Amino acid sequence: MGETLDIRKYGPRDIPQMTELWNSVVAAGNAFPQEEEMSEQQAAAFFAAQSFAGVAVRRGEVVGLYILHPNNIGRCGHISNASYAVKEGCRGMRIGEQLVRDSIVRGKELGFQILQFNAVVADNTAAIALYERIGFERIGMVRGGFRDKEGIYQDIVLFYIEL
Repeated sequence: MGETLDIRKYGPRDIPQMTELWNSVVAAGNAFPQEEEMSEQQAAAFFAAQSFAGVAVRRGEVVGLYILHPNNIGRCGHISNASYAVKEGCRGMRIGEQLVRDSIVRGKELGFQILQFNAVVADNTAAIALYERIGFERIGMVRGGFRDKEGIYQDIVLFYIEL
């Protein structure tokens, strides 16, 4: 638990572990909207296309990651969006909180004014509690906005925080 966690910009050597972590969340089918897993080549292009992609590394192992990018374009380009993943077995160690806090700092450095989450699945109570503890505000709910792996439509909660 007391081990050092390094959160930093990802590098090419991180891609295999990032791909595995990202794909594990996609395969679980309960948090990310993507349905198809990515190859390492696809993942490298995907992470490179983000405004920022960060990794949480402990003892040389990627135990978490996040992506940060515009939520929209043009007149709404000052609003960012992010996605987070923490490796199974490392959850509950506040890695997610450190990733969210880092994304807030990075977003501000990149000139974003707001961080908005469009689709937090309503039964993801750990993430919701974290976002509210940090100071995100709920801005609404979309009934049936997320289709889970079993084909059941779940509600999603929208959040934002000013950077």
